[in-house]
Amino acid sequence: MIRQYERISSRNRLRRPDVSQPNNFSPARLLARLLLAVGLVSSLAGFASLQALFAPNAELWARWTAHEPQATSTVDHTAWNRLLKTYLVRDGSGIHRFAYGRAGHVEGLTATPVSQHNRAEQLAFWINLYNALTVQVVLAAYPIESIRDIKISPGLSGLFVRGPWGKKLVSVEDEAVSLNDIEHRILRPIWQDPRIHYALNCASIGCPNLALDAFTSATTEGLLEAAARDYVNHPRGVSIEKGTLTVSSIYVWFAEDFGDSDAAVIAHLNRYADADLAKKLSGITVIGGMGYNWKLNDAAGS
Repeated sequence: MIRQYERISSRNRLRRPDVSQPNNFSPARLLARLLLAVGLVSSLAGFASLQALFAPNAELWARWTAHEPQATSTVDHTAWNRLLKTYLVRDGSGIHRFAYGRAGHVEGLTATPVSQHNRAEQLAFWINLYNALTVQVVLAAYPIESIRDIKISPGLSGLFVRGPWGKKLVSVEDEAVSLNDIEHRILRPIWQDPRIHYALNCASIGCPNLALDAFTSATTEGLLEAAARDYVNHPRGVSIEKGTLTVSSIYVWFAEDFGDSDAAVIAHLNRYADADLAKKLSGITVIGGMGYNWKLNDAAGS
């Protein structure tokens, strides 16, 4: 049976009960942030290791491991796909920008009984829901310069991390979920696939592109591969100047997903590098720099 989308008004500001994520704000993380704040860490190596502490750990939310391996039911992504076709544009530099100023609402998947679907359907479901919720939360606050200007995360999350990621935005199967829940407690620990980072869009220029098409169980593999190649071969993902390798901060924040070492990250980059980048990567063994552009991926700014 095909399950329909449930409309979510961009005017809704949904309340968020807190959820326990014990390791995401450990004393080590808090200390790391304090050291950076007072300038006691200055070296690139030290800064990089502390940057990795900023990102939430992949901690399994066991409730979402339920699935039906033999299920043949599908999720209808038509509404989300229609919205992407209408408001998402590709600029001349290869960055996908969203016309937030023209969009009036987004569609959510919250009515879907996701536990009754197979793993392939669930993966597409959670990716699309994450991206749809990101668009929704930006629309609710628009106009803004950066998604980090949406300071709605509660508790310690709101104190140390600017942005909307810690706020419970919707309920799925009567469970309140946040963007952090979807990414770090469901997608990362269940699928353990680094390419998921290329599928999730945080409404920022530095982020991997929001896909032009909705993910489906039939297209997810191809879209993940294409997204990985696109990002790795774009300057905001990887750049090399005078033999120094600079990478997106994604590869530092989530280093454990890419092998947890410079060598492993570089091997990952080589897997998706085109001929020109592969030639430049040859002989490079260390990451020399990192960066990330948090400016909103607004079509009005293209």
